Amino acid sequence: MRAAWAVGHKELRQIVRDRRTLGILLFVPALILLIYGYALNFDLRSIPLAVQDRDGSRESRQLIAAFVNSTYFSLVTYVHTDADIDVLIDRNQVRAALVVPTDFGARVAGRRPTTVQVIIDGDNANTATTVMGYAQAITAEVSAAFSSKGVVRVASPLLTLEPRIWYNPQLRSTLFLVPGLIAFIAMITAVVSTALSVVREKERGTMEQIQMSPLSPVAFVAGKVLPYFGLSFLSALLVIFAAMALFELPMRGSWLLLCVSIAVFQVGALAQGLLISTIAQTQQVAFQAALLSSFLPTFILSGFVFPISSMPTAIQLVTYIVPARYFLVALRSVVLKGAGLDAFAPELGALALFGVVVLGLASFRLSRDWS
Repeated sequence: MRAAWAVGHKELRQIVRDRRTLGILLFVPALILLIYGYALNFDLRSIPLAVQDRDGSRESRQLIAAFVNSTYFSLVTYVHTDADIDVLIDRNQVRAALVVPTDFGARVAGRRPTTVQVIIDGDNANTATTVMGYAQAITAEVSAAFSSKGVVRVASPLLTLEPRIWYNPQLRSTLFLVPGLIAFIAMITAVVSTALSVVREKERGTMEQIQMSPLSPVAFVAGKVLPYFGLSFLSALLVIFAAMALFELPMRGSWLLLCVSIAVFQVGALAQGLLISTIAQTQQVAFQAALLSSFLPTFILSGFVFPISSMPTAIQLVTYIVPARYFLVALRSVVLKGAGLDAFAPELGALALFGVVVLGLASFRLSRDWS
């Protein structure tokens, strides 16, 4: 018993000395609890909605008001053509579009059954299913309200909904999950690979020799990143090809845009790992930091599984520094929607900015240690 107490006392002293490990043990569980507690929310609110009101009657306005007042939908804009709906959905500005037919008010007033259409972006199968359920419930309520105003009752519902799911009409969860898995795998492999690179030099004692050489910090960073960039890029392409072969992932867009998106994303991920390696002193700490900074944010805060719109405002602000958030939009836009560069140019710009900033920070830390 005394020996066990002595070993435990020695281990406790070592943990207290290692502040990074102590921080991981004490604060990471609380951080995970906060992230999971706030981010894991399957309820959707304020779903961006576009409306094409071809009727303009009092009844059509009542239907639109029912969608907006439900708090599930947030009216973004009115559109006049089908092409406008295409553009808004491709650019991820709306998740659904309500189309009211021209004779809607006359048919409701004449007690004749009529149909309205809801077009839903199906690149996220879980969200699309939820949106469709909300739309059907609201339509049923409005139909009951219209029916109760007349004396003559109809056997069938007065108002029915015709949902149309774009880009994933069967609502296959695979088409939603596989792009997220591609981003998830690419992020973790890239961050972990470079996170261990500089630390390995420190542990082997070769870092001092490199610093004494005429090699500049920028050249050292570039030399460290380039091999991993090639390997990570090839790995991402192999994962995509495997997804196409095994899970029937479509490729509806440009391969060039896809490769550019992957390259820009990989630069930021590799830079993040390199920055971690300049801070950590051991490979164990670097590996833990790489996993924590890539695994949890990519899985929870990128929109991979849980919609960002359902998270609290504070958590939504945090997601803006998660590179996988932007890469997922670009990946799904190219692979599932076949959209052009204009549909995800802001996301690609955000990825490029992230890569430049983080790579600059890593170079700055190395240059400070160099002198």
